[in-house]
Amino acid sequence: MATQTISKDYRLADPQIMTSLFNSVYLSWLWLAIRLYLGYTWITSGWGKIGNPAWMQTGEAIKGFWERAINIPEAPARPAIAFNWYRTFIEFMLDSGSYTWFAKLVVIGELVVGVALVLGFVTWFFAFLGGFMNWNFMMAGSASINPVMLVLSILLILAWKTAGWLGFDRWLLIRVGTPWQPGLLFRRE
Repeated sequence: MATQTISKDYRLADPQIMTSLFNSVYLSWLWLAIRLYLGYTWITSGWGKIGNPAWMQTGEAIKGFWERAINIPEAPARPAIAFNWYRTFIEFMLDSGSYTWFAKLVVIGELVVGVALVLGFVTWFFAFLGGFMNWNFMMAGSASINPVMLVLSILLILAWKTAGWLGFDRWLLIRVGTPWQPGLLFRRE
């Protein structure tokens, strides 16, 4: 069997729709709408918990959620958690009493992610954190709107160059840059 070599100049091209969707600043209004929706959803979720002692003092709210999630019902019903490794993780969190501090982390995380997305501040990073929270909620058996929020978060991550264009990222990315391309503040000229 003969081996073929691929020229260094050969590059697979992105479909035009993907290039426009993820690279065009003209479509940044679309990402703004998605950011505002996700941000508002995270803020209202966190704000509803901030004054609740079960979230901010005792952690009983997340403790109850976790206890229901690890419950294995009798057949033919299916358990909320499908993966044993995740059940073991949640059991460890319960047994160690981590719900007292973790509940606060969830509330503060929801608020911070929401505000950052509304402002368009390091959008890709906070979309990732929000998506990670959605993924964990789904792993614990809570579907709700989490699948939709996860997909929208992934799209914001993919559109990292333009998702925050109508926000702080417009100035932040130009000045600070990325690890592979320093911004104006870090150029050595």
